[in-house]
Order: sequence, then structure tokens, then C-alpha cells
Amino acid sequence: MTPDNTGDAPTPDKPTPDKPTPDQPTPDMSASGTPAPDTPASDRRGTSAQAPRAEARRPEATSAEATHLEATSAEATHLEATSVEVTSAQDSSSEAPRPEATSADAAHSEAVSAEATNAAPATHSAPTTHTAAITTHFGDRAQISDSFGDTTIDVAPTDWLALLTHVRDALNFTFFDWLTAVDAPPHTFAIVAHVYNPTAGRRLLLRTHVPRNNPHLPTAVDIYRGANWHERETFEMFGVIFDGHPNLVPLLLPDGFEGHPLRKDFILAARVAKPWPGAKEPGESGHGAPSRRKTLPPGVPADWGPPDA
Repeated sequence: MTPDNTGDAPTPDKPTPDKPTPDQPTPDMSASGTPAPDTPASDRRGTSAQAPRAEARRPEATSAEATHLEATSAEATHLEATSVEVTSAQDSSSEAPRPEATSADAAHSEAVSAEATNAAPATHSAPTTHTAAITTHFGDRAQISDSFGDTTIDVAPTDWLALLTHVRDALNFTFFDWLTAVDAPPHTFAIVAHVYNPTAGRRLLLRTHVPRNNPHLPTAVDIYRGANWHERETFEMFGVIFDGHPNLVPLLLPDGFEGHPLRKDFILAARVAKPWPGAKEPGESGHGAPSRRKTLPPGVPADWGPPDA
């Protein structure tokens, strides 16, 4: 029997797994024949597969980051330059404004002020030119004063029509607003006329005084036709007679009315003829305390009225 030497000497045409052939490198040898490091096969495969991709992406990522950093740096530089410009502009404007800008602003302000003055004229007292013209024309015969924000011109009754004519023709006070009287006891009535300049937006109070014992004044109807009804009302309320008026008859009061109700000495008869409204005086109801002496209503003289008053 031939001994079994398969385990000791394998046949040449059938190499054993432990001894590779000369054409095949061993697992522990590299292609160049040098020993390989002790790295598991799986780690070596993962490292060799990832390294080319990482090396391929690295230049692109670095370039993008550099571009982003450059853009950020440029933006920061722009912001710094803008801040410097704004600061410089503020300093220069606060310290030394440009002459041409200042001149233009001043001219614009003057133009706006002139336009506002022309577009919206003031409605308070008349300007100095009007009062100067009146003083020049009348001299000491005209007294100029200020009354409640309005310029008041006082003249004698003999200059009344001359004053109305002058302010209408020379000063353009063409609008007649109203006319009335003021009881100024014990000696006079004040006649007041209010006129207006529609072009300049100015107004004047014209005033004269007539004696209470002979209240006569020339009519102003020929100068201002609007004075017609105002003079009629002043006549019936105060008793001032306007000489030359075309129709000086009562305007508001009923026919047969006696007296002038806006005079301060006019007796208000209705306050005596009619009982006062409200609660009764003590003692008037027939019981209670004795009746005290009744007082006369305001405006009733002490010697006028019923005997028991």
C-alpha cells in the first residue's frame, strides 16, 4: 500500500490554499512586493474610495469660501465708506453750511412769506399806511386809537361825511358793514360805523359823538347806500336824527310805540305791568311769614309804578 502524502506534499498542479502561486501576490503583500500595513481590508477600501472624492471637492469648496469672504469684505468696506461719507456730510453741514444752499433757502423763505402775505391778508387793525394817510389828510381833527384790536378813527360831527368819503375813495374801504349808536350818558351818543377793505382785508371803526339834547348827524346814504336801514334802526332805538335821510321812519318797532328802547334811561314798562315768573314772594300765598317790601325790577325808577310797589 502506497502511503498517503497528500497533506505533506501536494501535487504541483493543485496548489494548496496556504501557498499561493508565484504569479499571485499574497494578501499581506502589495503590488510592488512591499509589506502592506496592518489595516483591515474594509478600511482600506473605504479610504481609497473616499480620498479621490474629497480631494476633488476640496478646491471648489475653497474657491467658493474665498469668493464669499471677498464679497463680505467688499460689503464691509462699502459700509465703512458710506458711514464715513455720512459723518463727513453731517459735520460739514453743521459746521459750515454751503453759501449757495443758504442763499437759496433764504430766497425761498422770502418768496413763501411774500406769497402768504398776499394770499391771506390779515384781518386785524389797519396798516400804518392807512392811519398815516388819515393823519395827513385830517391832521389833529382825527384821533386814532385801538379798540379791541380794531383801529378806531374819531372825528367831529362836521367831519363825519368827509371821513366816510376819504376812506371809501382814497383808502378803498368800499364795503359798508354796519352802523349803530352807543348811549354814553350823561352828555352824548357815540355813532359808530364799521367799514371794510376787501382788497387788503382790512377794517376800520369810524366814530363821532352827538349831544344827547340835540342828537343830529348828516346821513351817510349818499356815500354808502347800505347805511339806509342802519340809520333807520339807530333812529328808532336811540332817537338820533340823520338829517337828509330819504325815509327816516321806524323799521322794527310797532306803530304807536313811544320812546327809544336802547337808551339807558328808557323805562322797561313790561317789568312792572307783568308779574315776575317763578316762586311767589313770602306772604303772597296767604299764609306764612309776613310779606317783605317788594323791590322794583331793574330799569324802573323808584317813583314809577303801582303804589304798592
